[in-house]
Amino acid sequence: MKITVVGTGYVGLVTGTCLAETGNDVLCIDIDQEKVNIMKLGEVPIYEPHLDILFERNIKANRLNFSTSLKDGLDHGSIVFLALPTPEDEDGSADLSYVLGVANDIGEMLSDYKVIVDKSTVPVGTAEKVSEAIASKTDVEFDVVSNPEFLREGFAVDDFLKPERIIVGSTSKRAIELMKKLYRPFVRSGNPIIIMDERSAELTKYAANAFLATKITFMNEIANYCEKVGADVDKVRAGMGTDSRIGKRFLFPGIGYGGSCFPKDVKALHKSGKDVGYHFNILDSVIDVNNNQKRILIPRIKDYFKNDLNGKTIAVWGLAFKPETDDIREAPALYMIQDLIELGANIKVFDPEAMDNVRYKFGDTLEYSSSMYKVAEGADSLIICTEWSIFRTPDFQKLKSCLKSAVIFDGRNLYDLEEMEKEGFYYSSIGRKLIK
Repeated sequence: MKITVVGTGYVGLVTGTCLAETGNDVLCIDIDQEKVNIMKLGEVPIYEPHLDILFERNIKANRLNFSTSLKDGLDHGSIVFLALPTPEDEDGSADLSYVLGVANDIGEMLSDYKVIVDKSTVPVGTAEKVSEAIASKTDVEFDVVSNPEFLREGFAVDDFLKPERIIVGSTSKRAIELMKKLYRPFVRSGNPIIIMDERSAELTKYAANAFLATKITFMNEIANYCEKVGADVDKVRAGMGTDSRIGKRFLFPGIGYGGSCFPKDVKALHKSGKDVGYHFNILDSVIDVNNNQKRILIPRIKDYFKNDLNGKTIAVWGLAFKPETDDIREAPALYMIQDLIELGANIKVFDPEAMDNVRYKFGDTLEYSSSMYKVAEGADSLIICTEWSIFRTPDFQKLKSCLKSAVIFDGRNLYDLEEMEKEGFYYSSIGRKLIK
């Protein structure tokens, strides 16, 4: 099939590449000429494990191509994916200006039947708005489908190639049959293609992300309570996670969720509720608790240094909001770093992939190190903000020799308490006893 993907951000690039991998002829459209030129040379503009292999293979096979011309994209594809940004607006709502802007352009250029697919995460009713925008400019027949993505950064390629489910929101038999044909190679193992109306499909994505964010936030609340009463959150988590009604995933406490999806989607759903006179009380708490959780280690750090961090050197392991990505959007590490700078601390940082993005934001305010041990040299303490695998089994004696003081504030609970006590560290983690 001939497919067009408009937008080559995280979702668009993974979508286009993975669709090409199953033999489709894919043309990706982006307005950024420099980015398009880079991609034509085979360079992936984002970090996502395994994407580079598929990207290069499909460019060489001429199944994956790039252009800045939306007209070329409409001439090319029978199915046109809109993978455009929907950034958070000032009031918390999703900004649909990019989506509706392209919809208007499509209406002016449409010459034959197309299936227009909303791949972006969008509020309930967006498919109708896209349809109205296109229809206002043309009499040519088309259908608009809601097809939300469920891609985890760091696992996006696997998630696309082996989806747990595919949601297709449409009432058009013609569009549904085309979407089923497109996705048939991805569900050979029997995972479902679930057909529903457009509004239900749009809400499904928001509901899923809001629920997962709620689950994370609930566990963080339990972890904070554990510290007050002397319980161990690891044991509580194990006891909860073996209940099949709850499950083991998303029960790891830490310094809050971040990224491009959960924070934005929770706020957008909350705002969408207000717009129709419904107040999501649970989401009020999720947003508030997560905002506080991002800074949960700051009072402990201040207490350890007796409220005087002026001139202290703090090393930070991990800057991305999660491992296996270079995405720093809403990353808890950034909030913590900003607070520490304001308290007078000198900050040294290391992350395997995200340092260029952080350098763009903080500039020379931070010291950037080339390795996890180098960043610890001469530091008064170490903070762990992202659970990259290379941080899980460090040489503790080497780390101890690098640090000025053997002090770790662990926002991801990477280490065993008994081991840290044996190694002689002052070790503060989330929802567990303090080792000192």
